[in-house]
Amino acid sequence: MSIKHVLFVLTNTAEIGPNHRSTGYFFPEVAHPYEVFANAGVAVEYASLLGGTPPEDGYDESDPAQLAFRNSAAIRRMSRSRKLSEVDVLDYDAVFFPGGLGPMVDIANNPEIQRVVERAWNGGKIVAAVCHGPAALLGAKLDDGTPLVQGRKLTGFSNDEESGYAQDDVPFLLETALRTEGAQYQSADVWQEYVVVDGRLMTGQNPASGGALAKVIVEALR
Repeated sequence: MSIKHVLFVLTNTAEIGPNHRSTGYFFPEVAHPYEVFANAGVAVEYASLLGGTPPEDGYDESDPAQLAFRNSAAIRRMSRSRKLSEVDVLDYDAVFFPGGLGPMVDIANNPEIQRVVERAWNGGKIVAAVCHGPAALLGAKLDDGTPLVQGRKLTGFSNDEESGYAQDDVPFLLETALRTEGAQYQSADVWQEYVVVDGRLMTGQNPASGGALAKVIVEALR
């Protein structure tokens, strides 16, 4: 089997909301999927809207997967993420949007992100996102103008989860926004692992779902 390649698209936002909460990508939502992809021999590359080092949030050194990623060559590569405008998503087999609160600022409703999602989808690639990462799907459209998520089953960070986490910081509620675009949103209980696969659209609900999401991506790539 030829080596498969996944492109992680990361936020560059380090602060969110009226309280100036520090944020970025959520560390386990990169570390856990990376561990799964690395063990499966899937290559991971990194891009962000601005390039360079993405800001991080939520690092827990007591988690072996996070500690391993912290000390890996992979995080060194990620610190030099490529500028998204210089990357063609069709060079990859899948595009993956990790969460964290940062994507709610720069990735949500961003025309450049929408074009990347649409190009990947129309090119037959896997489009995957976890937690707040599905904000990347908002505003993406099919060729006939309908929202990409309309009528599709997916998940993402739930309103119930947000109410106990960052409701005062986020500019909108992700679950509500996905439902508004016609998605068949589904979720499990708060903070429980939950993954939804609808063809090439693959989503995870929260930080606990990143590794499980990567596993279904690996299976699909095989």
